Amino acid sequence: MLRMLVLTAALLAAPQAALASTLERIKESGVVRIGYRADARPYSYQDRGRPAGFIVDLCAEVAKALGPGIRAEYMVVSAAERFEAVRDRRIDILCDPSSVTLARREMVDFSLPTFLDGASALSRTSKPVRKFEDMAGKRIGVLAGTTTENTLRESLANLSLDATIVPVSDHRAGMDLVWKDQIDTYFADRAIIAAMIGDGGRPGFTLSRQYFSYETYALAVPRDDGAFRLVVDRTLARLYRSGRINVLLTKTFGKTPLDDLLKAMFAINALPDK
Repeated sequence: MLRMLVLTAALLAAPQAALASTLERIKESGVVRIGYRADARPYSYQDRGRPAGFIVDLCAEVAKALGPGIRAEYMVVSAAERFEAVRDRRIDILCDPSSVTLARREMVDFSLPTFLDGASALSRTSKPVRKFEDMAGKRIGVLAGTTTENTLRESLANLSLDATIVPVSDHRAGMDLVWKDQIDTYFADRAIIAAMIGDGGRPGFTLSRQYFSYETYALAVPRDDGAFRLVVDRTLARLYRSGRINVLLTKTFGKTPLDDLLKAMFAINALPDK
């Protein structure tokens, strides 16, 4: 009986031990596994088959902070399965525009904030969508399984607006549906839509000036692994404190002036080392 109790206790403790071993696994293998998205430009995307974007650059800084003998291995993850990839230990850190929510914190932990953005609407210039009321009776595309989709559904319900929501698998597919007139508008993070318009080579699109929501992004890491999260947070805080964050921002966004809220976020999270 005693042996059975000891064995049961060991089995129950095993998942906790595994969750606490990210740094040990990275040190033993010499590899940190970075998950990123292929379709979330300008934050996390593929550029000629290589990982790129502002948040990917942040994770490259984390990889450097882990030591000279550590190699970054980049893995594409889908929007639908990105948090499961962290939970199931297929990746060590998720580097994409992930909004922090309490429900998601049941599955993963989050770093210090990395960016502030919000949802906007992409539509044809001839049929612009500027506010929620303009969505009444419209076909609205949105990336499936995201906080943006939740915001859209809840807001339409609260305003008693009848519309057809069309979930899509990636942002480019949403833009294509607007182009083909199969949906009337595409609802997504403003910076992502702006990047698609600038990169798409298709005339006749407009982006609403209004933010329909505000989202706080952070890097997702395994739950209950404070040692690894501390390395990530320390790296981000040093970037914010030293001003190097401005170099990375300029690389992605050019010399566009920073929003005051974003400036405040970086200042608040520029935590001291001691």
